[in-house]
Amino acid sequence: MVEMKSPAVAFVGRHNSGKTTLIVKLIEELVARGVDVGSVKHHSHAGFDIDIPGKDSYRHRHAGASETVIVAPGQMACVKTIEGDLDCSRIVASMPGHDLVIVEGYRKSGLPTIEIMRQGNPADVKAARVFAQGAREGWSLDSDFTQIGRRVSDADPGRIDYLDVSEKLPGSATVAIVSDIPCALEAARLYGIPSFGLESVSEIADFLERSYARPKVTVVIQAGGESRRMGTSKATVSFGGRPLICRLIDRVSSVADELVITTNEPDNLSFLLEDYPKLAIRLERDVCAARGALPGLYTALEVASHPYVAVVACDMIFASPRLIAAEVEALTRSGADAVVPVNKHGYEPFHALYRKSACLPVVREGVEAGQRAAQYVMRHVNVREFPQSEVLAAEPMGGCFVNANTPEELASFESWYLDAQHR
Repeated sequence: MVEMKSPAVAFVGRHNSGKTTLIVKLIEELVARGVDVGSVKHHSHAGFDIDIPGKDSYRHRHAGASETVIVAPGQMACVKTIEGDLDCSRIVASMPGHDLVIVEGYRKSGLPTIEIMRQGNPADVKAARVFAQGAREGWSLDSDFTQIGRRVSDADPGRIDYLDVSEKLPGSATVAIVSDIPCALEAARLYGIPSFGLESVSEIADFLERSYARPKVTVVIQAGGESRRMGTSKATVSFGGRPLICRLIDRVSSVADELVITTNEPDNLSFLLEDYPKLAIRLERDVCAARGALPGLYTALEVASHPYVAVVACDMIFASPRLIAAEVEALTRSGADAVVPVNKHGYEPFHALYRKSACLPVVREGVEAGQRAAQYVMRHVNVREFPQSEVLAAEPMGGCFVNANTPEELASFESWYLDAQHR
């Protein structure tokens, strides 16, 4: 099973800034909105236990086990001995499948950070003063604030008392400020950083959803129903003893927040609703009478509920969920309208990812103008090309774009597949 990488954002601040209180409220708010949230808590001090002394798992650990996994129905925990402090990127990488991971601490993780400063915390007040002074003097966020910290210190002028401000102030990774300290909010405004009050939980949740939560993905398997060269519906033709469409569902459903099959034979595919009850598959007919690749893409984008739409042809026997996951990451990072694999044969529009808001109007316009080729959309949107090297990095086995158009081709692929299964 392939799961999407989880995006993450870190909430940072000095001791007693109120990080945990705010994070708990944010998790409750985001979960209530249907966001799948993971969390990481960084302890600055060494050592902690999650089990009760005297329990069996506790006894396992204290007998010398370097790793103990505690499992109960619906719950699992792992305690493992490690060398030093684990890098935050490795922790987040071990937590795929979440819409967002909220990290408490790990200022130097390289993650986007949200800085918390509370009026009732003297250390925060001092840091806010340094932050504001730097903003007024035009210091960049990646500057060393130590010298400013020395000048505005309210401690004995004879000693350095700036609370490690060079390490504990907003920096180039800061994406928002949460504070009730006026000068901190002023500094955020001068730096052009979004700012929120300590009680602005709903507004902060909006910001996180809009800017950092993983966009939901609709995966559309195109199974039109016509196949002159195959002589029968590709969706229901047998492959490995099962309808070919089942193979596609098994391969790509793990990366789908919504799974849609576009087909002109919904009655013949209604068995899928019973075979995959947990997937809530939707069977959708073409939305326009015109035939062709672009009208098919129009249907896929029109019926999708989510902002990202991955389109896969039902005859792509080795369609790759890893490739879809990599395309999602590339679309998010690039801000493009579409991520489309490209090789010596040109674009592969039917194992590609589209941003619905940008691509649907263009595709609709093309269809209304009588266009039929999927290449039309590539000429009118911002495409992030996905070259063969990146395809192979995502899916080392390759073969993602192989499709079966005739009974002979299908039989050849099936024979190879069955042989590989028994090696």
